[in-house]
Amino acid sequence: MKNGDQTRFLFGISLHRPKWQQFLICSFGFFFGYLVNGVCEEYIYNRLQFSYGWYFTFVQGFVYLILIRLQGFTMKQMVNPWNSYVKLSSVLMGSHGLTKGSLAYLNYPAQIMFKSTKVLPVMIMGAFVPGLRRKYSLHEYISALLLVVGLILFTLADSQTSPNFSIIGVIMISGALIMDAFLGNFQEAIFTINPETTQMEMLFCSTIVGIPFLLVPMVLTGELFKAWSSCSQYPYVYGVLVFEAMATFIGQVSVLSLIAIFGAATTAMITTARKAVTLLLSYMIFTKPLTERHGLGLLLISMGIILRMLPDTKPSPRVQVSNVNVKKSKAFSKELESVVDEQDEEKKPLI
Repeated sequence: MKNGDQTRFLFGISLHRPKWQQFLICSFGFFFGYLVNGVCEEYIYNRLQFSYGWYFTFVQGFVYLILIRLQGFTMKQMVNPWNSYVKLSSVLMGSHGLTKGSLAYLNYPAQIMFKSTKVLPVMIMGAFVPGLRRKYSLHEYISALLLVVGLILFTLADSQTSPNFSIIGVIMISGALIMDAFLGNFQEAIFTINPETTQMEMLFCSTIVGIPFLLVPMVLTGELFKAWSSCSQYPYVYGVLVFEAMATFIGQVSVLSLIAIFGAATTAMITTARKAVTLLLSYMIFTKPLTERHGLGLLLISMGIILRMLPDTKPSPRVQVSNVNVKKSKAFSKELESVVDEQDEEKKPLI
């Protein structure tokens, strides 16, 4: 396993298994959670014409906290300082806000093109995150590029309009991509530096710190009062939101398991491939015609996934976490540094 002897669990299922079994279990949880999430969002956003993203995320956060408590997690089980999660949540909210804001400046095809490239900045950012310093081989970059190009071709195959770019929109969506890249790698770094970190701790702390961040844009935009008024007229919407949050909770914990075991870049490739799987299922269920561009996109996606699964001839070079690196790092608090120092001291007699 990536984090040494640390055995992880996913809703009571031990992940102390062969890699392919870990991959299948975590991927299934992710795909299940977000496929249900997609159906719920389709109903709320398109059928009811509700577009209260901040408010829905706010409600979802409280459902997460209840579910995490039911899983038996308490703050006494925390092994990392709150400071780390404040940084995580601020980056997460910043990414969410920039993504939402860019919708006013970019049309759908342009958004798809940018969102599909997420895996590439995640891989590049991994080389700069303190405590991680991950580097990737050439074939891993090629596989990511094939996946990105294939997804863009597939998703835009039946688009009736061409991508429309605005400078402001491009800057905003680029900023969101950079924050997303930092977020995944920072989560991986926390799991790497302190293997005792659980998925529940990561999700609990990120949620409880992130909820206050949501209040600011909701109040400033007036969405809090509009959403409350609209949802009061259709109370069953809260039932849909709770059901969606429960499914997304499974997906989120599965994603964190993938990050902890396989790393941020591999997880980004899986989340990117999900979009293609979701679209392909919609074509199969609703019997939409597949064009040559769809076929080419699927071929490139398949090539990228297969190439990523091939064993590398060289192990990926990775700088070991040391006291010096952690002390130079501004990304982690002094409490995390002391954890690393204590771990190093325990290892010295063995050398």
